Amino acid sequence: MLRLGRIIQIASQQSRSRPPMRTQSIKSLPSLISRFSQIRLNSTTSSNNKAPSFLTGFNTQGNAITHQDASGMPSKQFQTKKPTTPGQRWLKRVPRDHLYKGKAVRRLTVEKRSTGGRNNHGRITVRHRGGGHKRRIRLLDWHRQEPGLQTVQRLEYDPGRTAWIALLRHDTTAKLSYILAPQGLKAGDQVRSFNNNNKDDDDSSSHHITRTVAIDVGNCMPLSMIPVGTIIHNVGLKRRGPGVMARAAGTYAQLIQTAETGYAQVRLSSGEVRRVPVQACATIGAVSNPDHQHEMLGKAGRARWLGVRPTVRGMAMNASDHPHGGGRGKSKGNKDPRSPWGVLAKGGKTRKSPNPFVVKPRPRR
Repeated sequence: MLRLGRIIQIASQQSRSRPPMRTQSIKSLPSLISRFSQIRLNSTTSSNNKAPSFLTGFNTQGNAITHQDASGMPSKQFQTKKPTTPGQRWLKRVPRDHLYKGKAVRRLTVEKRSTGGRNNHGRITVRHRGGGHKRRIRLLDWHRQEPGLQTVQRLEYDPGRTAWIALLRHDTTAKLSYILAPQGLKAGDQVRSFNNNNKDDDDSSSHHITRTVAIDVGNCMPLSMIPVGTIIHNVGLKRRGPGVMARAAGTYAQLIQTAETGYAQVRLSSGEVRRVPVQACATIGAVSNPDHQHEMLGKAGRARWLGVRPTVRGMAMNASDHPHGGGRGKSKGNKDPRSPWGVLAKGGKTRKSPNPFVVKPRPRR
């Protein structure tokens, strides 16, 4: 007992004589907190002044950053739910918390009359269509011919397409219009169209030389004004015509060659290189909602809400209904995969004559 007490006494003396190891870190903690407070203060002031900051604008995973009044991105990449039901177990959707919660502008929409896949004789011409929720078609400005600054009022959901749409208000005429929302566009941004810039100044060489164009996201202009290598979408195929290519969610094209006259070359998302007139319009940036391709509906009922009816496999049909039907068990009758009308489904040629405007076709499997 005496020896044990002596050991404890020696250990206590050594612990008293030993200098504290964490005194310096504890003393430096207030200074560290003040430094982080200063960083947060600087980021808050910069966000209020609409200046770029390295702490704001990149919230894709729900990280805690400074608050933003308007955003062109959802709060997180995907929205999932607890698997309380079989339909919610596999549900994965892109959040829409940054979109407008109200209704669309009534005069910019028209009613959509559902056909159920039938023609004027009442016969089914398109299979797997019917039902679904009632919709209204949003009228989008595909031409973008009106010059002048336009301010983005809000981003909205469009049931007729996979990308978001943006409501614009003209700063001079106060006219409202819908456009396809590019990635990164948010409420309060200003866009403009340069399609009619050289309408009255074709004969004025001085105006042509001193003309400047802002290559900003959402601006629309002819391909002759766009620098080579720019990412574009909503590309037209005719002079003063509407945009028809690269309009789905997340799609884009890249301008690889242009000139003052003639044709430009555009590389599409599929890898195809196509010739397009330089007077055709295009919008700067990529289309919004790029994560749409990774969404999962979760259940068959959600597809029915979208107007998609079930698909029956050909092998489950009778021989009179499909080339793959009939027989005993899972048998195609030694036939290559084909449609109900006998058209080959894999590897068969569908284009009768080559397109003269395709410079390089898309890579085939």
